[in-house]
Amino acid sequence: MATVKLYNMTGKVVGEQALPDRLFSVPVRPTVVHQVAVAQQANSREVLAHTKTKGEVRGGGRKPWKQKGTGRARQGSTRNPQWRGGGVAFGPRNDRNFKLKVNKAMKQAALAMVLSDKVTNDRLIVIDQFTIPAAKTKQLRDTMATLPSAQQGSLLVLADLDTNVVRAAQNIAKLAYCAADSLNIVDLLKYEYVVLDQAAVKKVEDTYRKAKAKSK
Repeated sequence: MATVKLYNMTGKVVGEQALPDRLFSVPVRPTVVHQVAVAQQANSREVLAHTKTKGEVRGGGRKPWKQKGTGRARQGSTRNPQWRGGGVAFGPRNDRNFKLKVNKAMKQAALAMVLSDKVTNDRLIVIDQFTIPAAKTKQLRDTMATLPSAQQGSLLVLADLDTNVVRAAQNIAKLAYCAADSLNIVDLLKYEYVVLDQAAVKKVEDTYRKAKAKSK
């Protein structure tokens, strides 16, 4: 079973934290992690760009001039793409589908791989209990400054929603908050360090176990 140092809120080592091997000690396969990360970003992509075809733009119902005798090129409607204000040919549409399918087993495997990589490279920090008395940015910044992740991008993962921590974390540039049962590949890869409290470790393990049981 993998183990990491256990810190308190003042940054002192107070013991060791055991971590389940199936989540924090698995071989890393970069191709799997990459595939899941790309799929998550694609599935959260919001399609905004949208152009109208010649059948959707207004006007141009009448033939602009007669077919013959004017010396000009034949035109059937000013809604055609070659006209200014006409429809767009082959333009982007908001009904495009960029979603990619990834099965649950692969998502869980990739999550375990990233967590294991954090442990291997000493980028996973466990605190015995994480809380601040008020939603004060200075208090949270001072606490984070005592940890090995000081001055580095960190993802703070807590088991229970602490509104004081969430509000204070919004004002710190290199710090983000994530619930223990909502871990995802993109957030884990985005931040160099992952900081959890002991309760969060247990909740991540329970969430993973339930998800694995449902997939069977």
